[in-house]
Amino acid sequence: MEKAEVLNDFFASVFTGKCLSHTAQVTEGRDWENEEPPTVGEDQVREYLRNLKVHNSMGPDEMHPRVLRELADEVARPLAIIFEKSWQSGEVPTDWKRGNITTIFKKGKKEDPGNYRPVSLTSVPGKIMEQTLLETMLRHMENKEVIGDSQHGFTKGKLCLTNLVAFCDGVTALVDKGRATDIIYLGLCKAFDTVPHDILVSKLERHGFDGWTTRWIRNWLDGRTQRVVVNGSMSKWRTVTSGVPQGSAGEVGPCEPHEVQQGQVQGPAHGSGHNPKHSYRLGGEWIESSPEEKDSGVLIDEKLNMSWQCALAAQKANRALGCIKRGMTSRSREVILPLYSMLVRPHLEYCIQLSGGPQYRRDMELLEGVQRRATKLIRGLEHLSYEDRLRELRLFSLEKRKLWGDLIAAFQYLKGAYRKAGRYKEDDYFTRAFDSRTVKITLSKFADDTKLCGVVDTLEGRDAIQRDLENLEKWANVNLMRFNKAKCKVLHMGCGNPQY
Repeated sequence: MEKAEVLNDFFASVFTGKCLSHTAQVTEGRDWENEEPPTVGEDQVREYLRNLKVHNSMGPDEMHPRVLRELADEVARPLAIIFEKSWQSGEVPTDWKRGNITTIFKKGKKEDPGNYRPVSLTSVPGKIMEQTLLETMLRHMENKEVIGDSQHGFTKGKLCLTNLVAFCDGVTALVDKGRATDIIYLGLCKAFDTVPHDILVSKLERHGFDGWTTRWIRNWLDGRTQRVVVNGSMSKWRTVTSGVPQGSAGEVGPCEPHEVQQGQVQGPAHGSGHNPKHSYRLGGEWIESSPEEKDSGVLIDEKLNMSWQCALAAQKANRALGCIKRGMTSRSREVILPLYSMLVRPHLEYCIQLSGGPQYRRDMELLEGVQRRATKLIRGLEHLSYEDRLRELRLFSLEKRKLWGDLIAAFQYLKGAYRKAGRYKEDDYFTRAFDSRTVKITLSKFADDTKLCGVVDTLEGRDAIQRDLENLEKWANVNLMRFNKAKCKVLHMGCGNPQY
């Protein structure tokens, strides 16, 4: 009970209040009450019910997804009626506004409540209603092009891989041309928890979402409560005054071009062998230098060399494999193979398409070695060669799986599935002209990863990036958000350059 209260007090301490400067904007909008009201189809709800994951947790209303899935045909119609009436009236049941918070430990000291991430377990019927609204909102954002091409987080068909491919493609092209390039990783402290509700609603109205939807979302956000559940003990209910529940369909992502979402301010990265290594300020503080930084879980160093990432992936995979070896007495393929596939191989294959070709043979051998050891754990296969073990287990080598992934990704790009993921439109640039030269600065966004990238051959380029940093700081202040400056880093690409 005491542990749950401590965690709930900490999670509630980051909440913010209303932003008065946005209050007036919320009530403005077109005459939506004369428009055709939204409807919810019975077949649509039935499809959502049939796709429920039966092993997911239930919310405070104790309606289990397994029960709803098995009774999909019986409850689809009444739920569709409830959803439609709720959407049209704007009234949101109290149970849909409550959340049981379960915590996920990140890293650091376990006694520090700041090292835990809150995940909200909300009502399952409420989540289906959220999915219904989300489907309509995503369709509106796609038709109105609300989200820019450089946004990868919360965007259908775009992944960490597409984000990193687009980034690496742009940076390596500039470096190959001998251009000095600075990349600044940006993010905010607990953005999902601190963004004021009235600002969220005002942005929805500004981008032309219908009044039925914005009114429902406003009422869904108003009066929310949460409690923390730890080992069966529950804290008291606390009012949620800002943010959206992490883990719900309410995490729709950004609705405004050039805006920043949650994450960590990690700093600029300098590309090319003759980069002047400019220094930058964020909110009056200098951004610190670092030899490498993590970008969407991938370690990027100053030479864009993936060897460090492969070494880190192999280390994590070996650690997981060691836990399996020590914790499991059985060595049967029915036990070891599923554990390897779930706990070890994902470390080895995460964004493996970014690794190099034959010149990085050592990196591939390092990763392949983990799979060699894993297959040798299985009883009865110890005497076989690696190739025979793979055939016996019906597995491919990691090198073949990488080639398979490369071909799939290339096919998707050629077919146009990622046509917006690997390029930037002109609208995604902050374009600044200096004499006969043009400085282009891009802002690429992911869920918790935002990169500000610019060419800095001249001081004008450096000054352009600094001005954008100042503008982003002002934007954060207006929206009652703040950057996590303790984690700001500058990654210098290139060597032998003086730092200013």
